[in-house]
Amino acid sequence: MKKLFKSVYPAALVFLFYVLVTLLRSMRVLNAYYIQVMMFAGINIMMTASLNLVNGFTGQFCIGHAGFMSLGAYGAAVVTTIVFHGKSIPAAAHVPVFLLSLLTGGCVAALVGALIGLPSLKLKGDYLAIVTLAFGEIVRAILRLIQPIGGARGMIGIPNYSNLAWILFFVTVTLYLLRNLIYSPYGRAFLAIRDDEIAADAMGINTTRYKIISFCIAAFIAGVAGGLYAHVLAFIQPDSFSFTKSSDFLVYLYAGGSGSLTGSVLGATLLTVLPEILRFLADWRLAVYAVILVVVMLYRSEGLCGGKELPFMRVSRASLYETPLFAAKRIREKRAES
Repeated sequence: MKKLFKSVYPAALVFLFYVLVTLLRSMRVLNAYYIQVMMFAGINIMMTASLNLVNGFTGQFCIGHAGFMSLGAYGAAVVTTIVFHGKSIPAAAHVPVFLLSLLTGGCVAALVGALIGLPSLKLKGDYLAIVTLAFGEIVRAILRLIQPIGGARGMIGIPNYSNLAWILFFVTVTLYLLRNLIYSPYGRAFLAIRDDEIAADAMGINTTRYKIISFCIAAFIAGVAGGLYAHVLAFIQPDSFSFTKSSDFLVYLYAGGSGSLTGSVLGATLLTVLPEILRFLADWRLAVYAVILVVVMLYRSEGLCGGKELPFMRVSRASLYETPLFAAKRIREKRAES
C-alpha cells in the first residue's frame, strides 16, 4: 500500500495543481496570459529534461536541441493542418488527430536524431558540440526553403489543440519515463559512459550504441514538446528555433542542475516565469535577468539542485532488484544446507 501511494501521489499532486488552476481561472484570478506562461513552462520542462538525458546523464554536449523541437513542431503541424485540415474536422476526431500528430513529430525527430547520431556520436566534447550546432542551423535553413509549409514566412492556421491539461499530462509522463529509464540497466550504462567512457567501454558497454539510444529518446521527447508548442501558438516559423532557443534550454539545464530531473523542472520553471515577473522593469528586464543568472552560476556552480532529487524522483537501491542482493545470498545458503 505504501509503495502504491509513493508511486501515485506525484500524479495526484499534478492533478490537484490543475484543479487549483482551473478554480482560480473560473474565479478570474488567473487569465489566459498566466495560463499560457504555465504551458510554456511545461514545454520548457520537457525540453530541458530531454536535454538533461544527453548532457547530464550521458555526459555528451548537445547545443542544437532546438533543431529536434522544430522537426517535431513542423511534423505535428503538417499532420493536423495539411493532412487532416484540423480546423474543419469533427470535434470527436480532435484528440486522435492531435495524438497522431504528436507521435509523428516525435518519430520524425527521433529518426533524424538517429541519422545524425550514427556518424557524429563517435565524436566527443567540443567536436560533438560543433556538429549539433551545425545540425540545428541546417534544419532551420532547410525549413526556410520548403514553401508548402510556409518557408521563411512560417506556417499559419495550426489548430489550438494544446491546453494546460495536455501539457501537464505529457510533462508527468516524460518525467516518469525518464526517472525509470535512468534507474534501469540502460540508465546505468548512460551514467557509466558519463563518468568514464573508456572504463565503460573496457567493461563491455557498447558506448556508441547507448549514446545513440540516449540521443534518440531525447530527440523524440523534444519532438513531442515541439508539437505541443506548435499547437499552443497556432503559428511557427523557422527562426523561432534558432541557436538562441537552444541556448535557452542549456541555461535552464545548468542553472537548475545537470544530472538532476528535479533541477530540470526547477530551472525551466523559474527561468520561464522570471522574465515575466520582471516585465515591470521594462528595458532593464533582460539586464536584471542576466545578472541573476551570473549570481546563480557564481554561488551555485553545480546548479540550484546540485544533482539532488526530490524523494519521488528517486528509486531506492533495494527496489532495483526483485530480491535484495544479501537476501539472495542467504536464500542460496539455506538451499545448500537443506
